[in-house]
Amino acid sequence: MTSPAILMKAFKLYPKKQLGQNFLADANMAASIVGYVGLSDDAVVLEIGAGLGSLTLPLAQQALKVIAVEKDRRLVGLLKNELVAAGLDNVSLLEQDILKIDIPTLAETEKTDLIVVGNVPYNISSQILVQILKARACIKKSVLMFQKELAQRITAPPGSKAYGRISVMVQYCSKVTVLTEVKAGLFFPKPNIDSLVLGIDFDRDAEKKVRDETFLFKVIKAAFSKRRKTLRNALTGMLPGFDAKMSAKALEGAGIDPARRAETLTVDEFVRLANHIHLCLC
Repeated sequence: MTSPAILMKAFKLYPKKQLGQNFLADANMAASIVGYVGLSDDAVVLEIGAGLGSLTLPLAQQALKVIAVEKDRRLVGLLKNELVAAGLDNVSLLEQDILKIDIPTLAETEKTDLIVVGNVPYNISSQILVQILKARACIKKSVLMFQKELAQRITAPPGSKAYGRISVMVQYCSKVTVLTEVKAGLFFPKPNIDSLVLGIDFDRDAEKKVRDETFLFKVIKAAFSKRRKTLRNALTGMLPGFDAKMSAKALEGAGIDPARRAETLTVDEFVRLANHIHLCLC
């Protein structure tokens, strides 16, 4: 693994802040992260944000195939050179925006479920995570690195300040484990905050808990859109004609005090609430 700082200096390039580029610059940490993935020799990996290959190379050394997505055209040529130098020919480089990739179609093309790995660009981390949640039926597991603030939101328990929409969505359909911390000094350029690597193992039967998963996500979004307000007020207007009276009635029917706030509800309570409202509206 060539140092990102040396590599970029040699080619007179610079990290793009607007793309959230902070490259992992420690080979030992990269090897540890790949070790957490637990790859088999028939695994097909979708890597988000390949960058200069700090994870791509060790992933390719263990997997059957790595589909490495990198939006920045400047880096693709450098990464190709790194792969050739390492003698690796099982990496398919996609010069695309990860948010525009149809993950289920990609899995169908590969004829296997994917393992998703990556140092997720901080500026679109939440969007990527939602994309992965929606495509989870074709994802075996995911090991992703997020800046610490978002990782703490993802793993936050009910009642905590960090607990929010993304916490409920992720915890509803998966088991999340903090695998390791990555200090800011191990990146180039050095970010302002440390990162956490999360293991996300999806519950393939999660959708059986709800009548309509899309509706559940809508209820979660509405509840947290006005998190300082009571649930009764926060849910009012989430659907045409869904007034304060209907909101209170739905909450009481689900066994939830209308005066509570969104951050106090457990995942199971959100599921129960969404099911009750959906049933009432059908």
